[in-house]
Amino acid sequence: MTSFAPDSIVLNRKLPLWYQVSQSLRASILGRSPQDPLRLPTEEQLAGHYGVSVLTMRQALKELEDEGLISRHRRRGTFIEPDVRRGSPVRLLGSVDAIVAQQSGMATRLLDHGRTLVPTEVAEYFPDLAEVSAYHRLRSDEKTGEPTNHARNYVRPELADRIDLDDLIRWPMTKVLRDAVGADISRITDTVQARLADPETARLLHVPLLSPILHYTGVTYDTAGQPLDVAVIHYRGDRFSFTVTLDAT
Repeated sequence: MTSFAPDSIVLNRKLPLWYQVSQSLRASILGRSPQDPLRLPTEEQLAGHYGVSVLTMRQALKELEDEGLISRHRRRGTFIEPDVRRGSPVRLLGSVDAIVAQQSGMATRLLDHGRTLVPTEVAEYFPDLAEVSAYHRLRSDEKTGEPTNHARNYVRPELADRIDLDDLIRWPMTKVLRDAVGADISRITDTVQARLADPETARLLHVPLLSPILHYTGVTYDTAGQPLDVAVIHYRGDRFSFTVTLDAT
């Protein structure tokens, strides 16, 4: 049996370490392969992997336990819950790894892709372009098959030329751009609005027409301040809530 190997991250000292570690570990848990073992490494091993104290690691694991992703047993160890339900609350704390974590762990189907004229709703982010590359994906609960959200990403063409479509089935666009394409991502801005389901969203998400949904827009910038990708995601209102945590320091 192989051991569970969480992804490594570069920690941002401006954000709580326990939060960054919990979100990275959450992404690894939800993105694991079915054949991966359910037992996690020890607290000491995980702390060493992330370069944090055991106390910080315990706080991160408690967050995952409270969320229902893991269970901890005295003398037996810590285990991933085999029937964990995807579609947990989305928490926004300004970390790129947090955004990656929130978009991970669902079955994804690529509905369509290709070059298109810049849509009016995202034109302000691409004033220098006439066309962008668009990707439309549908995400579903892996256990029930129930659709949870559908997303359109509008990406600068020079980056899209280096995107492997298979990666879009496995990973969120943010991770594809950062880890596979090599884009130098500096920040993501998020906007969440309450809306009513239009005919396309109602059909894709299996919800009544005009039922409440969450409309998310995420703009990914490089270090020069240029938008690389604009994600427009429609979440089922009965499956998601958004929690925003502000760092007061």
